[in-house]
Amino acid sequence: MLTQHASAIIDLILPSLDNFALVLVAGLAILYFACRKKAPIYLIDFTCYCPPSSHRLPIAMFEENSILDDLDPESVAFQCKIIAKSGFSEETGITSSLAQIPKVKSLALALDEAQTIMYSAISDLFWRNNIDPKSIDILITSCCVFCPTPSLSSMMVNKFKMRSNIMSFHLSGMGCSAGIISVSLAKDLLRVHRDSLALIVSTETLNLNWYTGKVHSMLLTNCLFRMGGAAILMSSRVSDKHKAKYELQHIVRTINAQDDQAHRCVYQDVDPENKEGISISKDVVHVAGDALKKNIASLGPLVLPLREQFLYVISIICRKVLYTRRPSIYTPNFNLAFEHFCIHSGGRSVIKAIERNLRLRKQDVEASNMTLYRFGNTSSSSIWYELSYTEAKGRMKCGNRVWQIAIGSGFKCSSAVWKCLRDVKPDNGSAWRDTINLYPVEVPDVKIS
Repeated sequence: MLTQHASAIIDLILPSLDNFALVLVAGLAILYFACRKKAPIYLIDFTCYCPPSSHRLPIAMFEENSILDDLDPESVAFQCKIIAKSGFSEETGITSSLAQIPKVKSLALALDEAQTIMYSAISDLFWRNNIDPKSIDILITSCCVFCPTPSLSSMMVNKFKMRSNIMSFHLSGMGCSAGIISVSLAKDLLRVHRDSLALIVSTETLNLNWYTGKVHSMLLTNCLFRMGGAAILMSSRVSDKHKAKYELQHIVRTINAQDDQAHRCVYQDVDPENKEGISISKDVVHVAGDALKKNIASLGPLVLPLREQFLYVISIICRKVLYTRRPSIYTPNFNLAFEHFCIHSGGRSVIKAIERNLRLRKQDVEASNMTLYRFGNTSSSSIWYELSYTEAKGRMKCGNRVWQIAIGSGFKCSSAVWKCLRDVKPDNGSAWRDTINLYPVEVPDVKIS
């Protein structure tokens, strides 16, 4: 009888012990992951594609080609007016197939353009850092309006013979903000897959997207976008800290696609003649400003000193309380949070609007203006040309903080904050290698009615 009672008691206790063990293990697992420090994300190096001089599109040549391109006189006049106010130099590049008359557009030429830019940027990055392509764990490519099959990421794997188990992704339709969105994706993947290397390649192709119609809002893309691309190497390996240039501090992304005006501000469509193009609305500066405000509202508490945050909050309270005399809302001093700014060079009006609204100094937007002047709007890669400019000038010092701001269709605004880990010496192999001593230059405002 005693044996039977003991056996019954043990049968009752054992399940309880099993449940306790499971709860204990689960609790320890939760505690481990809660206390586990996030893996630091490093930017080891990056390269920007520099179009050869044979790809130059001087302004006079652009205007002449517009006349010879069988466009109606009104469209020619509009393009000439926009390019005169663009803030471009005589050095911006374009694919050779679009510089000739008549222009030749085809899938084969678009592929050749994308491959030329991406292969060159990646090869340069690998050579400079002695990287074996098989050591890359994560590959992310981005190109907004050109999405062939196989994908551009698959083409990179094929070209450089990367591993069969590499995690590859291609982002399309993300507009000019795709560069930071790619960094955001890489950050998340690198933190999940620790001790990994990630390669990001951002570009935009022009060949198939050159607009040949009469709608002015679609002709803008011909005047603004130019050839370019960048390759970025990121890591979550602690051993890479000593050779990394930057450590990622924050990424903040906002999207206003719920608003119809913002959603259609930059929109791919067909015109009444069934010609495809990307329409850029006159409201783009207003929409970009609204998206930037929301982005800053999320980023500010992460980077601004408490005093600046306090003054900002107080100004909002005063504005709501003082109905008779509405004081302006205080603009925080972002120079207290950042030493360098890389504002997407989408156009002179966009850069000027951000400079004015954030009360930045002329030197704060120098990299953006000079990138627009030298390379034009290279879409998602523009922020990397700007960072390269700052490095080429020898201004990047250990401890400096960099704010990259990218805006794009959707409408999206994305911010990335980097901290410099060492003094960055000017690189003779950068995209600015032959011309950096010529900058900055004064770009006059051209007013045309």
